[in-house]
Amino acid sequence: MRRVSALLLITILLFNSAFLNAAGAVEKEERMWQDESIYFLMVDRFLNGDTSNDFTVDTQDPLAYHGGDFQGVINELDHIEDMGFTAIWLTPIFSNEENGYHGYWIDDFYETEEHFGTIEEFKTLVDEAHDRDIKVILDFVVNHTAPTHPWMSDPEREAWYHEEQPIRDNNDPEQLENGWIYGLPDLNTENPEVREYLFDAAKWWIEETDIDGYRLDTVKHVPAEFWTEFSSEVKSVKEDFYLIGEVYDTDVRKIAEYADTGIDGFVDFPLAEQMRTAFQTVDESTDRLFNYWDYNQQFFDNPYLMGNFIDNHDMTRFTRLAAENNMFPGTRWELATVFMFTVPGIPIMYYGSEIALDGGEDPDNRRLMDFNVDEELKDYIADVGELRQQLPSLTRGTLNVLYNEDGMLVYEREYEDETSVIAINNTSATQTVDLPLSEFRGDSELRGLLGGDLVRPENDQFRIILDREVAEIYVVAEETGINYGFLALIAAVWIFFIGLFIFMKKKGNRKSKA
Repeated sequence: MRRVSALLLITILLFNSAFLNAAGAVEKEERMWQDESIYFLMVDRFLNGDTSNDFTVDTQDPLAYHGGDFQGVINELDHIEDMGFTAIWLTPIFSNEENGYHGYWIDDFYETEEHFGTIEEFKTLVDEAHDRDIKVILDFVVNHTAPTHPWMSDPEREAWYHEEQPIRDNNDPEQLENGWIYGLPDLNTENPEVREYLFDAAKWWIEETDIDGYRLDTVKHVPAEFWTEFSSEVKSVKEDFYLIGEVYDTDVRKIAEYADTGIDGFVDFPLAEQMRTAFQTVDESTDRLFNYWDYNQQFFDNPYLMGNFIDNHDMTRFTRLAAENNMFPGTRWELATVFMFTVPGIPIMYYGSEIALDGGEDPDNRRLMDFNVDEELKDYIADVGELRQQLPSLTRGTLNVLYNEDGMLVYEREYEDETSVIAINNTSATQTVDLPLSEFRGDSELRGLLGGDLVRPENDQFRIILDREVAEIYVVAEETGINYGFLALIAAVWIFFIGLFIFMKKKGNRKSKA
């Protein structure tokens, strides 16, 4: 059985290699951040790899520590790599006050949270990730601290915080930047001493651990001037250091207010809301799905650095939305994944999405990861991720919508001589879309690399036929007809293995008779 499995694997690899080579895939250039795909995990809720730091752990309490730690992440780096992710984003790892399992109640910017492990263990995590060519992004918080931070009781640092006040009007810039979020002490980032401290801490972690980027929390609650200086300071330490900001708003114009601060990209909440609406069920309008690419090109210098996501730690899980619509979550995730990984931007997948982890509002959306589940969805994500890495058109190409009607999507990405065509049937019936051959180069065909579909020209058009709730990623390739040489190679491989199997069996029979 092992020999047969090996034979099948070799056959599959040969087919995939031949498909990509025949498609004329463009050779990958120097890696850029827009080529990455990010796996976002909450350290405490991922995996308990070291029980020695399990004090005050209670997996039955959704607001308590559940035991996840640096060693747990290290243990499952292969799991992340197997799905094709090239970067991981970790929730804050700094020392937190009691019950700060999520990391956002910081009481020491220079110490790791003891539930997670030591800084030496974190350095090991970074080294292990880098050995796999996986980059590491840390969540960094400058807006607030824990109420128990030592600064709160230090009279000499009274000016380090804004006066306690709630945010009652989100349209009032002063309240937005000076108010206390969820009762957390708001740092006075206009104070030069505070700025210097935060800049030094941010640079120290880069120098000390060799991380590759920061996800910047609560950007809109901190003045834009601070972020301009912060960006300059941290990027002086490491070349190509990536900054992705969180401006929690569905109005792209609000996010764009911070576009000139040196922050490279932003998590794309407007697109996320559209994806969550469009893909949680079938036959939904998809008219607005592509609008945000137009907006992003208008408002941002490099819109390819925006972060595409459909789930995060502050939202009801996408799986729950699908279940509430009586839909099978696995299929919903497959279609959403294809879209998220093939439109411009950096895909960000929240841990547990690969198993369609369920969850309602915070903290139910932060359940402990379960690794003992069926891997069908994980394998599908891996296939999509592999194609994204192999086809530069999916990370660097232009976007052109060819068809968009009531859940049936067809769009193309073009980069140099490579063209990909993505078709997603998010409807309740089989769909047929005819594409004029004049829009493509002559003597070409569409080769499906995800599901194996092959579309040849007929009557001066490509006719794509997709079953309900199915997606395909095509490349436009020169029409080749039957590749007898390649078929002969496959046949030779099979004949060799069958001959070897017969030889070994006869040899075994002779030994048994002897």
